[in-house]
Amino acid sequence: MTASTLTISLLEERNGVRLLLARDDLTHPELPGNKWRKLRYNLLEADRLGHDTLLTFSGAYSNHLAAVAAAGRLTGRRTVGVVRGEELAHRPLNPTLARAAADGMELRFVDRATYRCKQEPEFLVELLRETGPAYVLPEGGSNALALPGCAELVQELQILTDFDTLCVACGTGGTLAGLLTGLQGQQEALGFAALKGADFLRQDIDQLTQAGTDRTYSNWQLRTEYHGGGYARLSPELRQFIREFRQRHGVLLDPIYTSKMLVGVLDLLDKGYFPRGSTVVAIHTGGLQAWDGFGGL
Repeated sequence: MTASTLTISLLEERNGVRLLLARDDLTHPELPGNKWRKLRYNLLEADRLGHDTLLTFSGAYSNHLAAVAAAGRLTGRRTVGVVRGEELAHRPLNPTLARAAADGMELRFVDRATYRCKQEPEFLVELLRETGPAYVLPEGGSNALALPGCAELVQELQILTDFDTLCVACGTGGTLAGLLTGLQGQQEALGFAALKGADFLRQDIDQLTQAGTDRTYSNWQLRTEYHGGGYARLSPELRQFIREFRQRHGVLLDPIYTSKMLVGVLDLLDKGYFPRGSTVVAIHTGGLQAWDGFGGL
């Protein structure tokens, strides 16, 4: 699997600040940009270890689940998805799960208490006994091997433009952690949490960069006030923002991640957070498959 060339465009200039949009959502025809980047080196490691099965964990509308299923189809691997919510096994599959199943993924539904044990060694041993040997990918695909793929995005951006701040949406924090390793403590990075109560992500991001590069960074912030009501909550106000953004810029945002990030970036622009004369790059990470679960725009 190969990715296309990253593109970047000017969204607007406001309060003396240039705001650019990086279209990482377009860099792979079937996998959202950051999901492909997180998977790239994990797939190489799976090959090195001789695994032909990928096993991962997710919620029912997960971009990561959809990406792993697509990667399995594209590379001829078996895929297994452990999905939070035992009750879902007795309902029609939502569009995300239906697409994953069509891509060949075996779906295993577990109750929420069991799902919370997903990182415990005893649980994994029993799970792999049932499924057979597999390369295990964490929820969201965020591990140390996810970081170098996301760090490459920084290098691609630096070829295209000078910038002072990178902005990205956060679910598990893996993409932001990878960007930090690529920035090497230079320009600022801002993460915008897509879920409520996301303060724990600060520690998770530090743990990821420590695992990946043996260091932590101070040139970043996590903004937790733009979650829009919580993960997978699409308020009428956010839906209207997405419509107006598409009319103004010709770009469709996803309803879970990038839309909330851009609400936050534009609000910070209005509040004078970014210094005059600076350049801010907002990264569109994809996730448009989520619209199927919201009935479209």
